[in-house]
Amino acid sequence: MGVPTEHCILVLLFCSSLLLIIETGTAIDTINTTHSIRDGDTIVSAEGTYVLGFFSPGKSKNRYVGIWYGKIPVVTIVWVANRETPLNDSSGVLRLTDLGILAILNQNGTIIWSSNSSRSASNPAAQLLDSGNLVVKEEGDSLENSLWQSFEHPTDTILPGMKLGRNRITGMEWYMTSWKSPDDPSRGNFTSILIPYGYPELVLKQGSKMKYRSGPWDGLRFSGIPNLKPNPVFKFEFVISEEEIFYRESLVDKSMLWRFMTDQNGDIPSLAWIERTQSWLLYDTANTDNCDRYALCGANGLCNIHSSPVCECLDGFVPKVPTDWAVTVWSSGCVRRTPLNCSGDGFRKLSGVKMPETKASWFDKSLDLEECKNTCLKNCSCTAYSNMDIRGGGSGCLLWFCDLIDNRRFSENEQNIYIRMAASELGMNLSSD
Repeated sequence: MGVPTEHCILVLLFCSSLLLIIETGTAIDTINTTHSIRDGDTIVSAEGTYVLGFFSPGKSKNRYVGIWYGKIPVVTIVWVANRETPLNDSSGVLRLTDLGILAILNQNGTIIWSSNSSRSASNPAAQLLDSGNLVVKEEGDSLENSLWQSFEHPTDTILPGMKLGRNRITGMEWYMTSWKSPDDPSRGNFTSILIPYGYPELVLKQGSKMKYRSGPWDGLRFSGIPNLKPNPVFKFEFVISEEEIFYRESLVDKSMLWRFMTDQNGDIPSLAWIERTQSWLLYDTANTDNCDRYALCGANGLCNIHSSPVCECLDGFVPKVPTDWAVTVWSSGCVRRTPLNCSGDGFRKLSGVKMPETKASWFDKSLDLEECKNTCLKNCSCTAYSNMDIRGGGSGCLLWFCDLIDNRRFSENEQNIYIRMAASELGMNLSSD
């Protein structure tokens, strides 16, 4: 017995509808030149970890293109494209041009934000990866050969795999800038950046004013962040090469959600998502106490959070303005009790401290400690020296010139610094020990 024609048509229509539902329900992680993202649309990384789309922050009605976590109920934005040029309605479109450039267009078709590219593409695609990285590349090409990626343009957040540093060839810098407010993702007052001069270290600036610095890398960690230790959650690395200088973290458990950021208060918290409590846990933060305030004790001062008052002068130095120090105003710092003579000077060892600011410093990975000492002695402007790397008994040479700025005591710090002193201050003991 034959099946009625009407029944066949109904079955075909049902199958077609089912196929449409299945296709629509499949997460798309890629934009190409024929697939734009309109306000209300999203793309989702392959495992659903991250989502890209339009959003309004806090109480604002402005619209931005951003990336957020896809599997947690707390909306947490980790990257914003048009942070300085918001849309004021929901007519925005994110498009990929034939040249491989991402562009956000308003209702008039005017480009309000765009990415860039060092070269053109013949068949470009933009893919949201499960790392949270939005990558523009030739279809099927490798990440290393990308045309553009959001990881190289951080906003206020660093995700595992992102670099905080600088490409020494192109001059591109990877740094964080806080949001202006919870309702406004435009650039706020605080910037975390790896300074490119002297021996690199991480610093936090409020506008152009230095607020905090990490201390230089000692081979294991930044000398001003003693809590940065091997742990079961994340690994970290600091790289100085001919091509680039950067700090980077990577997760031990790739399924974990982890980020560190620069917030609107000038804090630099590291946060982990805790599934059981459905909330972000503050794992650690830099810039935690009074001694973390940049140069609180002035030049050649030493901050000790366990002392009262917290500021004192380095051994062999005295307050520059004693009346200021008497009323706990330390910004004038300290000066040498006995001026240097250049010839005949020696060194006093200081242990367990955050190394001084490295803005006016010089380093050489190949020199040992004795060679480092002799190099310092030959230059009358050299005021201190230290190993760069404390591992394996120490290696490399780091020299300071002029005043020693932003020193603080850390009992667990294993790095020694040798401060240049006049012979009379050392009782004619010119040893560096």
